[in-house]
Amino acid sequence: MSRLPTDPDYLLRHDNSSMSPPLPQTTIAQALQQTRPDIAVTDARMLLQSVLNVSHAHLIAHPSQELAPEQAQQFYSLAARRAAGEPVAYLVGEREFYSLNFKVTPAVLIPRPETELLVDLALGRVSTERPCKVLDLGTGSGAVAIAIAKHRPLASITAVDSSETAIVIARMNAKHLVATNVRMLAGDWFSGVAGEEFDLIVSNPPYVADGDPHLEQGDLRFEPHTALAAGSDGLDCIRCIITSAMVHLSTGGWLLLEHGYDQAAACRQLLSKAGFSEVFSHPDLAGTMRVSGGKRQNSPAQSC
Repeated sequence: MSRLPTDPDYLLRHDNSSMSPPLPQTTIAQALQQTRPDIAVTDARMLLQSVLNVSHAHLIAHPSQELAPEQAQQFYSLAARRAAGEPVAYLVGEREFYSLNFKVTPAVLIPRPETELLVDLALGRVSTERPCKVLDLGTGSGAVAIAIAKHRPLASITAVDSSETAIVIARMNAKHLVATNVRMLAGDWFSGVAGEEFDLIVSNPPYVADGDPHLEQGDLRFEPHTALAAGSDGLDCIRCIITSAMVHLSTGGWLLLEHGYDQAAACRQLLSKAGFSEVFSHPDLAGTMRVSGGKRQNSPAQSC
């Protein structure tokens, strides 16, 4: 159980009233030590780095550096919120994905390391030497679309999300990361790209079953429910994408989907039933089947 919300020292630090006495001088080492019983040291470091706007190396090299009172106040407040369960990514406003820093807010899903597999498999199907059209469905922060765009500058990436707020964040990330070959559209799956065809379609859609207890645990409690849950078996969005994708794929085009740890077989069955060929599933670094995909039939084997 966290002591941060009730410890008198922390309450003093959280009291913003004009009657509060000044905070005692606190060094980097002391600040990290004080939060150690309540939050992971890696989380504390990330929060302090954000408050001080310094690197991890700076924290190690300058343990005796004193925090200004307002910096200490901010750090202990963030530590208390982390102890209460708020994700670090939302507290600091960013998360690294595919060696790129993305702005995130509670309006979008936090990019996760396992989703980098989706980018790896996508890049393997996008030519480095000629133009290619790629569609990212449910883009959220824009992490997948922008990562592909940065590594395949000749490709034209379209990123779609049903949330107008998510699109605003994705556009901000595209501008910040100078991903000039990405367009962001608000729409429900394929509704924003009616009549268009793509050489590759990728998606990390909602795939958690409604009522799954994990939705009430850890970081998931704070993330947008609509970006996580998808029907009684978690496959509603995946079904929608698979059944609609074929008409939006060029000859030889691929569809790649991230899914839950136990959904690979169901995804392969849905892909085969929809007429996809070369259907496969691929494991993430933990050995969990994480991405499944297939190719539009009746075409020679090729990358886009």
